[in-house]
Amino acid sequence: MDIYIVKAGDTLYQIAGAYGVPFTEIAFLNQLTDPYTLAIGQALLIPVNGAKRERPQVKVNGYAYPFIDDLTLRQTLPYLTELSVFSYGFTTEGDLIPPALEDMYMIGQAHMFGALPILTLTPLGADGQFNNHLIHSVVQSQEASAVLISGLVETVIAKGYAGVDIDFEYILAEDRDAFTAFVRSVANAMHKIGRQTSVALAPKQSADQKGLLYEGKDYRGLGEAADYVLLMTYEWGYTYGPPMAVAPIFQVRKVVEYALTEIPADKIRMGIPNYGYDWPLPFAQGVTKAQTIGNVEAVQIAVAQGADILFDEHAQSPYFYYEEAGVRHEVWFEDARSLEAKFGLIREYGLNGAGYWQIMRWFRANWALLADWFTIVKEGAGVED
Repeated sequence: MDIYIVKAGDTLYQIAGAYGVPFTEIAFLNQLTDPYTLAIGQALLIPVNGAKRERPQVKVNGYAYPFIDDLTLRQTLPYLTELSVFSYGFTTEGDLIPPALEDMYMIGQAHMFGALPILTLTPLGADGQFNNHLIHSVVQSQEASAVLISGLVETVIAKGYAGVDIDFEYILAEDRDAFTAFVRSVANAMHKIGRQTSVALAPKQSADQKGLLYEGKDYRGLGEAADYVLLMTYEWGYTYGPPMAVAPIFQVRKVVEYALTEIPADKIRMGIPNYGYDWPLPFAQGVTKAQTIGNVEAVQIAVAQGADILFDEHAQSPYFYYEEAGVRHEVWFEDARSLEAKFGLIREYGLNGAGYWQIMRWFRANWALLADWFTIVKEGAGVED
């Protein structure tokens, strides 16, 4: 694959002619629609040969809710080694709470495409937010922990899950060691039935990093307890924060480098965001709320608004500005360039693979580029969109 950056005056037909590639192939790969209007600064992924590729030769998991669009699920699964179903909850007594929608279809589709379905466990309260009281109630109680682990074992066996992913956030500092012990107990129970256990880690950059996101996560202990960890290397730019890249590469690198001092590389997966944010300006803390958008949608907004797409070399992330109804907006998202920078970190440090939050939006260029970076090319082999 090549990455071409659109310049003033470019057309899809001219670009296709210069590469000797049918314009329909470029349009398909980049999810362009007729009349194929381009934005200055837009990154286009260009197929430079016809070789098909097999499933990526690194581990790749993607989180998805049970209400994911069926076509999006089926298009994405050929690129995944694991499908993390979001999510199962629990009560303070340890009783497991299944998703509001049935998850058996997702489990069946994962098996059909050769991906492992993973039960994602989260401490979400009635308000849909992470609840550290729930965490405290379970990890500090042997009885509640036993009930929850028993429920997990029963459910993964009954439904055909291949394991459990533990995504607990905002863990109290006082629950740090108890949480690590809980993960170890889950992993031991899963190993007895031939299943795996993973744990999501807030993006720490040092062992003594302060803050509710970080103090309850013991990287070394959790890395030893789980089969692998997912670094949640995203959300620097987030809904209620100031406009910035969602996953600036210099910040991601710091997290990876710290993680490698505590956890072996072959147990680390790096998180990748499959979304962007659109902020109304001016930003006011506690007032401004960004809108979550897809990466394809971001480019469509730039095209519709006649905005030039810029690229922050330090963050390795695209962004642009536009004005609508008298309000100026700032948009940050992911494109082929920012994704290539992230794939480069995975390769540079020999990590286990990647984890996507989340796969609810289909972004074809991402998966094609991932396959281009991490597969062995075989004549006539591959997956079809």
